[in-house]
Amino acid sequence: MNSLAQPAKWEKVLWPLLAGAVFLAGWHFSVKYSGSKIFPSPVDVQKGVAELLRKGVLWGYIVDSLRRVGVGFSLAALLGIPAGLILGWYPAAGQVVNPVIQMLRPISPIAWIPLSIVWFGVGDAAAIYLIFLGAFFPIVVASMNGVRNVPSMFRRAGRNFGLKPAQLLAKVVFPAALPQIIMGLRIALGIAWLVVVAAEMIAVDSGLGYLVIDARNSGKRYDLVVAAMLLIGLIGLMLDIAFRRLEKLKSVRWGFRLEA
Repeated sequence: MNSLAQPAKWEKVLWPLLAGAVFLAGWHFSVKYSGSKIFPSPVDVQKGVAELLRKGVLWGYIVDSLRRVGVGFSLAALLGIPAGLILGWYPAAGQVVNPVIQMLRPISPIAWIPLSIVWFGVGDAAAIYLIFLGAFFPIVVASMNGVRNVPSMFRRAGRNFGLKPAQLLAKVVFPAALPQIIMGLRIALGIAWLVVVAAEMIAVDSGLGYLVIDARNSGKRYDLVVAAMLLIGLIGLMLDIAFRRLEKLKSVRWGFRLEA
């Protein structure tokens, strides 16, 4: 049997569903036989989600979190991709700026929470700023490295066809670097989704992160805490799947063929 063979379509659906069923069964029986009075069972969590739906607040929490991530991530992409392309296109500028980027990049966005509250107060602006910080540097680094990794023969070919520097960057270098840029965007989106949960626990009064801390503080509703955690994970999975599909588009795969 060829270990590299691709799984059939039914296998791609069946095995994840089976793994999910095993996880839920293990969770249910662990809670049942442990006699825990604090940690909720899957049925308790399902009832908690139903309660949030009846109250009409669940979708508002989800939309608020997605909105903050959308704004912060979009700002990071709009500024980070051009910055990375320029720094990769001009190596001298990249060498000057790179130490600053590498110094700021490892700082967790969570460490910026006190300053973000001082600068922006408690509200959406502080959370969006933290999301922007979390997503910006991975996008810049991925874009910069993507340009640097484009084979020089592509640049020479473009110049031979009379392309000006701006045209060469837009029509040759950027498409060739696009797969690495998309990968950086995917990583940055995952970080942004992590950051928004932490930011909402402190800096705002809505969203899934706020739901976690509010349910814990208001009557120790651990069924709602776990429900919010599962929703955060499911939405993160869907966002990742969306970017995986984006990587398969022909316009993006062009860059992969160039690298082959």
